[in-house]
Amino acid sequence: MNKKFLALGRMKSGERNKLEQAYENHLELLKHAGEIQWYKFEGMKFRLADNCFFTPDFAVLLANGEMEMHEVKSIWRDGAKEKTRIAAELYPFRFIAVYAKTKKEGGGWRNEEF
Repeated sequence: MNKKFLALGRMKSGERNKLEQAYENHLELLKHAGEIQWYKFEGMKFRLADNCFFTPDFAVLLANGEMEMHEVKSIWRDGAKEKTRIAAELYPFRFIAVYAKTKKEGGGWRNEEF
């Protein structure tokens, strides 16, 4: 039988996927190194329009007191990139997409600022 396998949907609120968990581990290292003061998974929710909200993966407080919103992505789906752009226009925080580098690229993370 030739069945298609379909994803069962997004993670429940408050649950991390493997990439988000790996990035949280990275944030914990940055916290211990003194580069950031604090972070919270799904710590802030932004209203973009009536009945339209954006919840970045991580709210991050840098060592210098600046707040950033980090969205961890392997691929963009369902207008998520547009929501990130809109949030960056509406709110006085730095919004950053975070991507895992491949082993061939040396590992680690790369950022895209909005």
